Amino acid sequence: MSSDSEDDMPLSRSNGHISKAHISTATDRAMDKATATSADAPAGISIRNGPVVEDKMEVDEPATNGTTKRKSRGSTSKAVNYNMASSESDDDAKPLAKRQKTSKKPVLSDSDDDMPLAAKKPGKLPPKAKPVDIGESSDDEPLTNKLAEKKASIEKKAAKEAKAIQTKEKKAKKLMKQEDSDDEDVKPKAKRRSNGTATAKKTNGVKKEESDSDAPLAKMAPAKKANGKVKTETASPVKKGKGKKDESEEAEEVYRWWDAPKKEDDSIKWDTLQHNGVVFPPEYERLPKNVKLIYDGTPLTLSVEAEEIAGFFGAMLNSTHNVENPTFQKNFFTDFTEEVKKTGGAKDKDGNTVSIKEFSKLDFKSIFNYYDAKNQEKKARSTAEKKADKAAKDELEAPYMTCLWDGRKEQVGNFRVEPPGLFRGRGEHPKTGKVKRRVTPEQITINIGKEATVPTPPEGHKWKAIQHDNKATWLAMWQENINGAYKYVMLAAKSSVKGQSDYKKFEKSRELKKHIGRIRKDYERDLKAELTADRQRATAVYLIDKFALRAGNEKDAENEAETVGCCSLKFEHVTLKPPNTVVFDFLGKDSIRFYDEVVVHPQVFKNLKLFKKAPKSEGDDIFDRLTTTQLNKHLTNYMPGLSAKVFRTYNASYTMSTLLQKLESKKKNLSIQEKVKLYNDCNREVAILCNHKRTVGAGHEAQMEKMADRIKGLKYQQWRIKQMILNIEPKQKKVKGGEWFELPEDLDEAWILEHQAFLVQEQRTKIEKKFQKDNEKRVAGGEKEMKVSELKELLEAADDLEKKFKKENKSKRVEAEGKGPTVEKFEANLKKLDERIATMNLQAADREGNKEVALGTSKINYIDPRLTVVFSKKFDVPIEKFFSKTLREKFTWAIESIEDEDDWEF
Repeated sequence: MSSDSEDDMPLSRSNGHISKAHISTATDRAMDKATATSADAPAGISIRNGPVVEDKMEVDEPATNGTTKRKSRGSTSKAVNYNMASSESDDDAKPLAKRQKTSKKPVLSDSDDDMPLAAKKPGKLPPKAKPVDIGESSDDEPLTNKLAEKKASIEKKAAKEAKAIQTKEKKAKKLMKQEDSDDEDVKPKAKRRSNGTATAKKTNGVKKEESDSDAPLAKMAPAKKANGKVKTETASPVKKGKGKKDESEEAEEVYRWWDAPKKEDDSIKWDTLQHNGVVFPPEYERLPKNVKLIYDGTPLTLSVEAEEIAGFFGAMLNSTHNVENPTFQKNFFTDFTEEVKKTGGAKDKDGNTVSIKEFSKLDFKSIFNYYDAKNQEKKARSTAEKKADKAAKDELEAPYMTCLWDGRKEQVGNFRVEPPGLFRGRGEHPKTGKVKRRVTPEQITINIGKEATVPTPPEGHKWKAIQHDNKATWLAMWQENINGAYKYVMLAAKSSVKGQSDYKKFEKSRELKKHIGRIRKDYERDLKAELTADRQRATAVYLIDKFALRAGNEKDAENEAETVGCCSLKFEHVTLKPPNTVVFDFLGKDSIRFYDEVVVHPQVFKNLKLFKKAPKSEGDDIFDRLTTTQLNKHLTNYMPGLSAKVFRTYNASYTMSTLLQKLESKKKNLSIQEKVKLYNDCNREVAILCNHKRTVGAGHEAQMEKMADRIKGLKYQQWRIKQMILNIEPKQKKVKGGEWFELPEDLDEAWILEHQAFLVQEQRTKIEKKFQKDNEKRVAGGEKEMKVSELKELLEAADDLEKKFKKENKSKRVEAEGKGPTVEKFEANLKKLDERIATMNLQAADREGNKEVALGTSKINYIDPRLTVVFSKKFDVPIEKFFSKTLREKFTWAIESIEDEDDWEF
């Protein structure tokens, strides 16, 4: 059977080795015979999953247009190696994405004993999941078996529900058809016009509903008309919301878009739009004349532009992960020397031109010391000075923080233009160290209403263009110079526009609930398809559905970090371990090396073995007859707008919904903290089942030790109170028994002395901070500052506490404290401390369980927030226990849209 489908076209021909178009029965049988005869492990579960800790490059936090947040960088005394020439090393030290470019002899062996990349490339692998991670105790049954059984049970339930929904909808359609036929004969054409779904099917639902892509305006396709199932923003009069009013004079009503009638044309995002543009970073201030870049011992005089670039590197000498990276050094040196040549060259003190040829001869220490001193000076400001500076900054930025969207005030998310600097990138980015140029108004396109007043650009400048695109939700746009990416100023996460976007995402995953049974049935059938393209597609959908792999896209390997997804997996990224374990090891999202060891269905294992069959070798594609576009196009046959990424949201939300339903019987007689832990256990299980893992944070152990010390501190407090009871009523020793008054086993004398010193120092610090704060208030109010002698008097309380502890240690007795001490009062205090200890033990167990699981990733991005709201209501737990203030603002629509629906289900 032949096919002229584009699905038969290979994605690439890295080494010229591609799979045959058809898989013969003989090949299938031969592969079956070669498969190991040992029993297969339970399929569908990830054994070990998460990022690999290599610590080679500093990884920045996600950057927004206006605010780029980076991890803190501690100063280091380690000398900076300015030598650009890297030492020779073998292939193992190269980035994963670059190995395919090396010329190696093809691996012609068809053996399953692949060498995992983990064995070739060093790095700390993510840990295996443990029973405690899902709130279960250890027993003889392997955790993989338990998880596989749970996952299979959830998928079986999903298939049953999908079938029931489909049956119900068919009956409803049939009934509707019968009612229509009583009036007149329905023509097919009229039917197609009325239901509005044929057009969506015809276009395969590939077009996005919003024009917020990173493509330039000229390339943007007009947004398609939505199917009208989702409630969206309307230009009709705003309904009065039930949300709380702000305390400010200009209290704004909450726009309840979820209650508003839907628009006929969902592609129109606004009718009127007014905003004040963007905030530019301050202009560069030249270095003092005595601060110079030194080249081979000679102080240099540079142009303003070149000096600013030199300052970028000089200011970050303490970030050794970057400045010692040869690629970072090379890219910086190239851009810097080009700027020097372009702006008149570098001069010595006599005005002679100095030729800069070697990076290793540059000395940035003088520049670093200058900027470091400025940073220290900034940190040393008083609280009053910091508040004053912040107030001035807030006043300057206030006009840019909001816009008028259809007459409503909406928060703008990222109105600051990113300042110039050196590009860091993620992972092993090939452009790290290049200069991010200053963005000028001439590069910025403003999107605003036709009748609105256009923001005034800085003096002497003009905007690149003014647009009035009401199908776009961005306010301003420009193209950055590093990767040519388009940057957008968008509304804040808590805005109604972003809320509607989140709502559509979760509603789309709810829609998938109807079709998941048929999708799984079809791809399980196609795992044995004769056409290689069909078999590869089925295998890819299996991996995306079961293990939350991203679909993946092609990259420009010369200019972008080569990141990998399912459809772009290479030969070297997949290791097969009989009988049915597969190891994925590749650079994933954000160029972070990702390791995933999974147990797959035996047929999937067989297929991957077939897709790796000789003569394929390193550099060849696994799915050489499949692209992400083809995969998503196939998925839209089941449901308009369905793409690979919807599976992640669906699986996380449906799994969470199923797990929460099982908790109904457990909600009685539980404390708030115990209920929170129940929720977190479910969230953790979702993260494990859906592969949302993370590396253990560098500060986790220190945090756990701090919590353990706090618990021990409460126990010490209890012991002292018990000693006070003995002090006022010695006969209680016979009543309660001697053991009750003994020191807890985990508190030894050395720890007690250390803890007492901590308590004394803590009291001193509190007194000093309060003294400083009170003085600042006095100065602000025009009063005189308190004298240092007054502080000394206040500190006597800490000295008295120190003396008290010394006396107790010597006499082995604790005198009763407080007014009118009684045994009853002390026992009441002991009970309160018992509750605090129990709560802290739960928090410690929760934190320990979360150390390797990205609960936030699941809760914020993939689990429908309405599930959390329902749990909060049913279990009578304040929503603040699950959502921070920022998340409560982001998910206002979820909290308020189902406030009267106790029986809401995903």
